[in-house]
Amino acid sequence: MNRVRRLLAQSRPRFWLYLAGPALVGVAYGANTVGNLLAPASLALLAYFLLPANVYLYGVNDVFDADVDRENPKKEDKEVRYRGDSLLLGAVAVSALLGVALAVALPPAAPWLLAFLALGWAYSAPPRLKTRPPLDSLSNGLYVLPGVAAYAALTGHLPPVLAVVGGWLWTMAMHTFSAIPDIGPDRRAGIRTTATVLGETGAIAYCGACWLLAAAVFGMLDVRAGLLLGVYPLLALGLRVGDVAIDRAYWWFPAINAAVGAILTLGGLWGVVNA
Repeated sequence: MNRVRRLLAQSRPRFWLYLAGPALVGVAYGANTVGNLLAPASLALLAYFLLPANVYLYGVNDVFDADVDRENPKKEDKEVRYRGDSLLLGAVAVSALLGVALAVALPPAAPWLLAFLALGWAYSAPPRLKTRPPLDSLSNGLYVLPGVAAYAALTGHLPPVLAVVGGWLWTMAMHTFSAIPDIGPDRRAGIRTTATVLGETGAIAYCGACWLLAAAVFGMLDVRAGLLLGVYPLLALGLRVGDVAIDRAYWWFPAINAAVGAILTLGGLWGVVNA
């Protein structure tokens, strides 16, 4: 049981909604009837991106970052260090196979599921995009792919391009923001990221700019969505002006992101109910 608890901890429960949330939004906007919300494809994708996908994504990260994580203070209390546990390796392999099985079972979603698996691997494993700025930031559009896959599975086509672009920009900012607390450990370990290249001040400015662009793009799709996403550049500005420690603010964002995602999801569900 201790190994199972450790495995669950390594899947980052605080961040489960970072993958499951986009899938839920994709289902909410891809469904055209209430029945679609509970369709096998919807439930299978939500279940996959809630746990197995997180085991895969963060498991690959922990295995290939084992040396770097020795310098990372986050691994002391908030997260767990990988110590060569074979259970994690097996769980990562099973999670990858489940993703491939879903791709076979849901052809409209297949390209996006496979792209998620490929980017999730390439980010941490060779070619280690996470050490090749700005590809580390750009590749984190992978967090949008659960939503694209869910929407495609239900509709047979892609969501609006503006939604994909806006979501991609948002994830680029969120990735770099999450890397700011790691600037010190990453520099000591010789790891280059967008955050280490820009430094804390530059990285916050970069995040604010990406979030502002994301809000503008979503605003072209729906003004209400643009206003909702506008909270993020304001947060970036507030953190800078208020001189708030980023390693403290970082842990607020799962709750903030969950609240924003819930509002977006409710908007989609409202459209289904009133269709």
